[in-house]
Amino acid sequence: MMWTPLHAKIHRIISSRGLFAKKSRLLIAVSGGQDSLALAKLLLDLQPKWGWDLAVVHFDHCWRDDSQENAQHVQKLMESWQIPFYLETAIETISSEAAAREWRYEILSAIAFSHKYTHIVTGHTQSDRAETLLYNLIRGSGTDGLQSLTWQRQLNHEISLVRPLLTVTRTQTYNFCQELNLPIWEDSTNQDLKYARNRIRNEVLPYLRQHFNQNVESAIAQTAELLQAEVEYLEQAAQELREKATEQGTGEQGEMYLAKINRQILKTAPLALQRRVMRQILQETLSISPNFQQIEKLTALITAPNRTQTDPFSGNALAFVQRDWIYLQNLPLGGKKSNPDNC
Repeated sequence: MMWTPLHAKIHRIISSRGLFAKKSRLLIAVSGGQDSLALAKLLLDLQPKWGWDLAVVHFDHCWRDDSQENAQHVQKLMESWQIPFYLETAIETISSEAAAREWRYEILSAIAFSHKYTHIVTGHTQSDRAETLLYNLIRGSGTDGLQSLTWQRQLNHEISLVRPLLTVTRTQTYNFCQELNLPIWEDSTNQDLKYARNRIRNEVLPYLRQHFNQNVESAIAQTAELLQAEVEYLEQAAQELREKATEQGTGEQGEMYLAKINRQILKTAPLALQRRVMRQILQETLSISPNFQQIEKLTALITAPNRTQTDPFSGNALAFVQRDWIYLQNLPLGGKKSNPDNC
């Protein structure tokens, strides 16, 4: 086996960050491109030191004429490396990148659960992290969106998603594949500028690199790393504040509400925590991913006059103020909101 500086780097990262324990069962998503190919080879070469059980999954979205050849290419390579291989082929047309991502993670989780793999591993790099931050910034995401692509995330109690290459650039994975003569499968859709991420990759980042900062990917990814720690802290603080500020969803006359929020407790909290508390409440009670306007609408009730109410949220729910409390409730079809004062 050829031991490269990238082998040493990934070995240190896995150890220092505690990404995998020894003898873990790892399920690796491999497209055949340079990033996932480098990831699979790195983990295979590190396997004797850690005693992992490895397996690979490839997804055929049936988007390209050569997708079946791509799948066969990856399968033959994994067979030559003696890594267990799973091939998943889309039966129905997948309409968007977001739908494809959801399909992949659903399948990955199902395979991991069925075969007792403890970690799902993807080849997202520092370059992907920078592109994702820029993409989410343009879309108006808050700090949570800007710090996405974290090192690891629990999918459920048994399975975690891990990204060991977040300090490795796409140039480094390409050079690694060239150095070890790994057969990269070039995905033609990566050059299609109708996809926003491809335009960021092929036009925006090169422009920023040329005119502003040669190490722009590293600088942006570092910002995402800083934001990750801050988001984790704020989410925990908001959770603690929410537990203090909310009670069982009943009014003074026994009416049932989705949420009952003490605005006197929230009034003294920083605005950043107020917003996070309201977002957590909306996520939990209405099962939606609230946008900025919805969060602001609920946050504004903390200092609003008595009897102020919002227009409906998703699912025909609204919130209103009654003295020290904010009530969030579902409206009956064609009905009016309940009144805790029975007025």
